[in-house]
Amino acid sequence: MTSHTPDLAAFDRLTDGRFTCRAYQNKALDVALIRSIVSMAGRSASWCNVQPWQLVITETLESTESFRAALMERVRSHPENESDLPFPPRYEGVYGERRRGAGIALYSSLGIGPKDTERSAEQALRNFRMFDAPHVAIVTVPVALGPYALVDAGGFISAFLLAAHAHGVATTPQGALARHAHFVREYFDIPDTQQMICGISFGYAEVEHPVNQFRTTRAGVDDLARFA
Repeated sequence: MTSHTPDLAAFDRLTDGRFTCRAYQNKALDVALIRSIVSMAGRSASWCNVQPWQLVITETLESTESFRAALMERVRSHPENESDLPFPPRYEGVYGERRRGAGIALYSSLGIGPKDTERSAEQALRNFRMFDAPHVAIVTVPVALGPYALVDAGGFISAFLLAAHAHGVATTPQGALARHAHFVREYFDIPDTQQMICGISFGYAEVEHPVNQFRTTRAGVDDLARFA
């Protein structure tokens, strides 16, 4: 019987080593590298093999910067939520605890205290600067395919993050960008028959930056699974 130990070790390194990057180098990726990431992620499973995910990817530093500037202007002039999908009204119980824990770890890595509202707001706004990433992928699915397309896209997004990490590329999956989905779709000429799920900012990480040093905790198997 063929041993799968090497595969397990590789997968463990990928899942353990991947993190959400919040500081990037100002360096564009080669298009062939981006295409390789998308190709690998595209092997993700989907319901009836429909592969509903669609991407719009900024190819150059200039195109990313133009979108960044336009998005920041939009955020400042229209701060209200205009997402295609409803955001959770609240996070309660263990979900709220995990969310708060991640936020505390993030802001602590930057020396931002709980009462430092000005710096907290500045850091939150960096979401819409895409943390100065050199590229962003906008992920959409057809509205007509319903909820299962969203499930399929979630699998694709996870595969994209791991494929990028395997290429030495850092990523930031960003639901925050979807708060301005109408604007984003209009900017990139995405038809309203598509609904935006998130953006994925990506590029080479500023590895030594303090914000890239912290890691969130993960629930154990007994917290996630019940064996019946």
